Amino acid sequence: MRTQHERKDAWHRKMKYGKKLCAAGLCLNLFLITTLTGCAGLPGGKRQKDVYVPPESTDAPITEEPEVVGMSDEDATYASLEYLDLMTDEEKVGQLFTVNLEQLDDTKGEYFEHKKITKTMKETLEKYPVGGVILFSRNIWNRKQTKKLIRKLQKNAALPMFISVDEEGGDVARIGNNPKMKTDTFPTMEEIGKTEDADYVYYMASTIGRQIGELGFNVDFAPVADVKTTEMNSEIGTRSFGDDPKKVAEFVSAYVKGLESQNICSTLKHFPGQGSSSGDTHQGSVDIDSSISKLRKIDFVPFVSGIEAGADFVMISHISVSRVTETSEPASVSKLIMTTILREELDYSGLIVTDAFDMACITDKYSAAEAAVKSFNAGADIILMPQDLPEAYDAILSKVKSGKITEKRLNDTVQRILKLKFQKGIMTLEDTEQKKMGD
Repeated sequence: MRTQHERKDAWHRKMKYGKKLCAAGLCLNLFLITTLTGCAGLPGGKRQKDVYVPPESTDAPITEEPEVVGMSDEDATYASLEYLDLMTDEEKVGQLFTVNLEQLDDTKGEYFEHKKITKTMKETLEKYPVGGVILFSRNIWNRKQTKKLIRKLQKNAALPMFISVDEEGGDVARIGNNPKMKTDTFPTMEEIGKTEDADYVYYMASTIGRQIGELGFNVDFAPVADVKTTEMNSEIGTRSFGDDPKKVAEFVSAYVKGLESQNICSTLKHFPGQGSSSGDTHQGSVDIDSSISKLRKIDFVPFVSGIEAGADFVMISHISVSRVTETSEPASVSKLIMTTILREELDYSGLIVTDAFDMACITDKYSAAEAAVKSFNAGADIILMPQDLPEAYDAILSKVKSGKITEKRLNDTVQRILKLKFQKGIMTLEDTEQKKMGD
C-alpha cells in the first residue's frame, strides 16, 4: 500500500503531465448539473434530561459524495495539502476570517459605503491575508462597479478569496433589490413556502447562483434553513419557508442544489435553528426554550436535508440553547453545538462559519480576541466579521505560536478551506505554482 506522500507524489505527476486532459475535464464539468438525493430527520428516542445526550442510533440514509465542478474530491484534497505545506502560520490564520470592506478600511467609519478598493484596503490585505470578504448593499452600485471591485479585491489578496453576499431572495437580496444590477427578483421565502413547489425553488436558486456568479461572487449565504414556529420571530420574519420541517427541508435541499448547479457555494443558516426565537441577536442575547429532542424532531430536519444535498457551509447562530448546553453561551462559541452535534452527530464535514461577530449578542459579552479564540476552539472554521480584525487575528496567531492552538487544529481547518476553493475552481494549480515561485 502506498504511503500518503507516495500517493501525493503520484497525484502531482498526474496533474503536471495531464494538464490538457484536466483542462478538457474541467470544461466538461462546467456543464454538469449536480443531482443529489436525500432527505431525512434524526432519530429522537427517550431522554431523561433535556441536556444533550447522543442518539442511540443513526439510521439516516448515507448518500453519495456530490459531484463537484473544478476538481474532484481526491484531487482537491491533494492540491490543498500541497498548498498548505507552502503556507506560513500568518497566512493560515488569515484564512479563518471573512470580513466586510469597512474592516479592511475603517478610516471613514464602520458603515462607510465603500464601492471601490482603497490603498488602506490593499495594506490591510497584505498585513492580514483574510480568506474572504462579504459585500453589502452599500458596497454594490451597478454591475460594472461591482465586477471591478471584486476583481481588484481578488488581485490584491494573498490567495483567491471567498467573495460572499447575502442573496436569499425576497427581502434579503443585496443585488436583486438594486434595479441597477439588472437581475431577477423573487418573492419572500414565506410566500414561496405557501404557494410554490421545490422545482420553483431550484429554479430561483439556480438563477440567483448564475447571476451572482457572473458578477464574481462565489459564496451565497443562503438558504435560511430555520423552521419558523412562532410569529413573534422578527429576526427570521419572512425569510423562512415555513413551519413544516419536512416542507422546509424539501425546499432547502432544492435551494442548495440550485446554487450548486451554478458552482456557487451554499450556506445553511442559522444552526441549530432559531425559528422559535422571539428576540434579535443583533441587539442582544437570545435563548430558545428547546430540548434536544425538539431540535432533532423539528429544527435539525432541514439542516440534515441541506447537508445531504451538498451544502458547503453551515452558519452558526448566536442564539443560546440553555436546556441543551446548560449554559447561556451563544451557539457560535459552543463546542457542544458545533463539534459534538453538528460535526459528530450530523456527520457534517464541510465548513462551519459563524454569524457576524460584530452583533451585540457577541460584543456585549466578549472582546474580539476572546470571541475569536473561543469560537475557533469550539469548532468554527471561519469567523465572520470580527468587531476588531487585528485584535482577533493577533489573538489566534498568538495562541498558535504558543502552542495553545495546535498546528493540527489549524491545519485541519485551513485544509478544509483550501479544499473547497480548489473544488469550486476558486483556486487552481497555477496558484500553487505561483506560490512556489514566490517563496
